[in-house]
Amino acid sequence: MLIIGNGSLTIDDVVRVAREHERVELSQDALDKLAVSRAWVDKIVESETPVYGINTGFGEFSKIFIPHAERERLQRNLILSHCTGVGERLPEDVARAIILLRINSLAMGYSGIRPETVQALADLLNHDIYPVIPCKGSVGASGDLAPLAHMAAVLLGEGFVVHDGKEVPCAPVLAAAGIAPVTLAGKEGLALINGTQVMTAIAALVCYDARRVMQVADIAAALSLEALRGTRAAFHPRIAAIRPHEGQMDVAAHILHLTEGSEIITGHANCDKVQDAYSIRCVSQVHGASRDALRRALETVDTEMNSVTDNPIALPDTGEIISGGNFHGQPIALVMDYLKVAIAELGNISERRISRLLDRSLSDLPAFLTAYPGVNSGFMILQYTAASLVSENKVLCHPASCDSIPTSANQEDHVSMGTIAARQAREILDNVTHVLAAELLAAAQGVDYLAPLRPGCGTAAVHGRIRALVPHLEEDRILTPDILAVRDLIVNGGILSAIGGV
Repeated sequence: MLIIGNGSLTIDDVVRVAREHERVELSQDALDKLAVSRAWVDKIVESETPVYGINTGFGEFSKIFIPHAERERLQRNLILSHCTGVGERLPEDVARAIILLRINSLAMGYSGIRPETVQALADLLNHDIYPVIPCKGSVGASGDLAPLAHMAAVLLGEGFVVHDGKEVPCAPVLAAAGIAPVTLAGKEGLALINGTQVMTAIAALVCYDARRVMQVADIAAALSLEALRGTRAAFHPRIAAIRPHEGQMDVAAHILHLTEGSEIITGHANCDKVQDAYSIRCVSQVHGASRDALRRALETVDTEMNSVTDNPIALPDTGEIISGGNFHGQPIALVMDYLKVAIAELGNISERRISRLLDRSLSDLPAFLTAYPGVNSGFMILQYTAASLVSENKVLCHPASCDSIPTSANQEDHVSMGTIAARQAREILDNVTHVLAAELLAAAQGVDYLAPLRPGCGTAAVHGRIRALVPHLEEDRILTPDILAVRDLIVNGGILSAIGGV
């Protein structure tokens, strides 16, 4: 059970709730803060002093004062009118992460929402109710308005959820779970949708997965280093120590550990090759820089997960309601654009290593890693797929945050596009995962040809794990299942667990 309300949510917490369906509970402190904040907002609701979003319209309509009798309808209409998302629905883990992050932000007690409304969000998580949230439609300022509206609509008994794998109207599913639809009070509609939780949820899951992929990238490079009979000299600790970027030092140490005891490398120690190509020799510099970029992204995402991104902000201790801009997604937009490039670079250098493995003039291995060339094409087209994926990533790497387009009759005249950046980072990560799977396949095939010499302790363990799942390519066969099998090993932690005991 995850207790929410102390403002210290971690990415690991998000993953447990999003993917492992851990239950959540609001702390008593959170319930108390919500009640205090709500009591102050109730006074505003009853007053005739204009306060944005409580007794006024929204955006350009903020100049329109709403009479008391219409204020509940104002909040309901806000949710319904903002349900304009399009595109495929966000995956279940993202939808659950969105709900969790919205609860965490609201539970800090600065949004003026009732405790029972926040509890209704927790009920969705605890009953495994997964709102249909279209992936497109947010410009990343004024919050993730459209996607969060689709989440909030379910609380009203409107919109759709996924049940038994199908999109169905939510009302019967809520009824079956014993969850009554919520009638929103003043400001509650705005509190539910004014925030950065969609971009931040996607970003949190991307960062979590990127940590694993960056370790796998080192493993793939180490296995390629052996298949190409390279040298470990470039990873000498002194080289990293005199250019002490943390990521570079970590990667160099990782490569040395993986290849420790390699008979392949020691058996090739006296060759006439002076140094390896950049895609091998500069692995610690390239992979390390990506690790450092991820570290920066993790810091930003951690802060954003534990922030209040509503507007206006209710400050019950001073009695103020202040309009601000915490809903603007620029912090997430910038680091996701940064992380997009950092992840894509892992694919770029991996594809270059694949190419070297297949080119007999560069590898001293059989052409395209087949012992029977001509009749067999071997791994020739594996590199085409990798090339296609890294080229696609170059398009996706264009910074989303460089763009802005005015909305709401120029009231909202600069926006972040942070949700687009986060979605693109997720897509780039998926592409790179497939590229690394292709490299692992090619490198494992290359190592096969160097038997009876054995690879290092870590690379041998990974080679064995791959071979337990995918046999050596003797004759041409359909390779997509092989790529997907190794890709699944990456995603489910099988590659990392192979070296866990090394």
